[in-house]
Amino acid sequence: MEDNLRWSLVTAMAPVAWGTTYFVTREFLPDGHPLHGGVIRALPAGLLLLAVGRRLPSGSWWWRAPLLGVLNMGGFFALVYLAAQRLPTSVASTVMATAPLVMMLFAWVLLAERPGLRHLAGAGVGVGGVCLMLLTPGAPLDLLGVLASAAAMGMASLGYVLAKRWGAGVDVLSSTAWQLLGGGLLLLPLAVAVEGAPPRLDGPALAGFGYVTVVATAMAFAAWFAGLRHLPAGTVGLLGLLNPVTGVLLGTAVSGESLGPLQICGLALALTGVLLGRPTAPRPHPGTPGAPGAPGRARAEAPGTTR
Repeated sequence: MEDNLRWSLVTAMAPVAWGTTYFVTREFLPDGHPLHGGVIRALPAGLLLLAVGRRLPSGSWWWRAPLLGVLNMGGFFALVYLAAQRLPTSVASTVMATAPLVMMLFAWVLLAERPGLRHLAGAGVGVGGVCLMLLTPGAPLDLLGVLASAAAMGMASLGYVLAKRWGAGVDVLSSTAWQLLGGGLLLLPLAVAVEGAPPRLDGPALAGFGYVTVVATAMAFAAWFAGLRHLPAGTVGLLGLLNPVTGVLLGTAVSGESLGPLQICGLALALTGVLLGRPTAPRPHPGTPGAPGAPGRARAEAPGTTR
């Protein structure tokens, strides 16, 4: 149980870091370059982790890395940038908050991890909480933005489950580096063809990309995939609800945004959803010493006997 708690805390670092990217993107990063933004985010982070892991892909990872890179990083980054430009953060975050349910479905099909009632209840409560936190009456809906956000959510959910399925035998830092490099390299020619030259970056933009690259990409994805190695996919998916929670709290603390009663209620429900998905200690088997009804040592020593 202590190991599960430790890995839950490690994994939670990822959605908390991702939750800060809304503020950083809005305040510091250039608009209108979603593809180049994805490249600038993925390639340096991949090179950083590759320098640490010092291992090149081999065998099937030569095709797995580009595939996972597109699902989890390259294509995902581009779609998130597009959604952020066409939708309010509230709507985009709400669409992304349905990821735990989609991850549970993919994990059931691909990993035979059948979701439990606590995970399903946590997903329902958490998504409801995110809706209360973020959605406001009359929030503008752009069809292309909603489709981009939903596609990003579906791609990443599938990619995370595939990474968990294929991760055996490869250390987390190396596999994460390969995915980042694969996704970034495949996205680079598309960015040049569609957007032309990369945007000019001033000091704040360089600092913003530095933070997003090191903290919200290299460190965050390594923590996320490490959690997928040790925790059920349903638990990891529900920890992702900390992403919009962080965004709301950061907006309140830094941007002076206020929380109304509905938002406070939604915040509590989202955190409840995360807690419902926490891993529990397995029940001891009836034949295990110390389990209820098991013939333990105390029963083996009848009263009046000596040791």
